Amino acid sequence: MTASIDHKLRRMLADVLGLKPGQSDAFTKDTGLFGHLPELDSMAVAGLLTELEDRFDIVIDEDEVDGELLETYGALLAFVKAKREAA
Repeated sequence: MTASIDHKLRRMLADVLGLKPGQSDAFTKDTGLFGHLPELDSMAVAGLLTELEDRFDIVIDEDEVDGELLETYGALLAFVKAKREAA
C-alpha cells in the first residue's frame, strides 16, 4: 500500500502542479516542496489540498495545514499515509 500511495502522490503532484515529465519521479523524502518548487505557490496550495482529499479519500482539517506539511515530499507522503491509515 505504501508504494501505491507514493506512486499516486507523485502522479497527483505532477498533474496538479504541471511538473515536467519525470520530475516528481526524482523526488526524495528530502525534496523541498513549498518555497522550493515555483509551481507550488500559495495559489496552488488550495488546489493541491482539494486534490489530496479527492484522490486519497481523506479529510484535511484546517488546523492540520501548516508549513511543515508541504515543506518536503517526505513530510507530505507521511501525512497522506497517516490519514489513509486513520480512515
